[in-house]
Amino acid sequence: MFDRRSLKLPIALGVSMIVMLVALIVGWVLLTVFGALRESDRAPLYWTLLSVGSSILAAVLVGVVMYLTLSIKAINLNRRQSNFIDSVTHELKSPIASLKLYLQTLSLRQIDEVERRNFHRFMLDDVERLDHLINHLLDAGSVERSTPDLDIEEVDLAATLDACADSVCLRYRVEPAVVSREISPCWVSARRVDLDMVFRNLVENAVKYAGDPPQVHLHAECIGRTVVVRVSDNGPGIPRSQRGRIFTRFVRLGQELERDTSGTGLGLYIVRTLLQRWRGRVRVYDQERGSGTVFEVHLPATVQARGSRDITDATEHSGEEVVEA
Repeated sequence: MFDRRSLKLPIALGVSMIVMLVALIVGWVLLTVFGALRESDRAPLYWTLLSVGSSILAAVLVGVVMYLTLSIKAINLNRRQSNFIDSVTHELKSPIASLKLYLQTLSLRQIDEVERRNFHRFMLDDVERLDHLINHLLDAGSVERSTPDLDIEEVDLAATLDACADSVCLRYRVEPAVVSREISPCWVSARRVDLDMVFRNLVENAVKYAGDPPQVHLHAECIGRTVVVRVSDNGPGIPRSQRGRIFTRFVRLGQELERDTSGTGLGLYIVRTLLQRWRGRVRVYDQERGSGTVFEVHLPATVQARGSRDITDATEHSGEEVVEA
């Protein structure tokens, strides 16, 4: 059984088989051509063997390549699922262990009222953490099951963005000023709950992965018939080689047991899936100045803004590589 975290062995075996098959095909072609030239009276037989044998070997080669490709995809999926299981296990175990400790302390010791209130506050934090994790998992499931034609309404995006920013600041106990805002009036025709999931995930990621002190900027404007929302942070950024992977389900960069930030690897998958449903898209690129990452969301606007700029003028950046999902 292959190690689910290692691709070296299946790749080495696959490449070796491909090389041997290519050598076998070349040898078969040379032998049949040489035989046809030497024995002209039996040339039709050799040409038939050449075509039939080469076709069979080529089909086997294609099968080996497809098998290798599917094996690599399966191993990558197992790796992502392993990271996801590690993440969820850690996210469940930590607050449960904390709750157990506080409850044991309350039942075995006499503590004063101030300390009791602190314990209750800590326990409530752990319960909220569990509730947040469960809601995140339910969100991922509802993304694939929900019917997009239901509950469509004209959504005030400015109010939605403000509510998402306030909710994230409250959850992570940071000052509202940490998420600076530059939001113009924008309206989008969509499900309110979907837009809330999209921007709550983006703002939450920005706050979690921002630098010290954290600085997150939320910018939204209506450009022609397109709403452009940018969520930027001052964190370490995302390596260019990894940007294409981050919108895949279960993907988190690094190993779960070695990271400090919580998460399940489902947030950006939810973002991409919901935006595709509403004919939107998301791009990721580096900040123009300093460190950090920018997530830029495009959505069709309900009403074109007056005096708006052209969309190509509004999305210029520093020339860094842009990944679009």
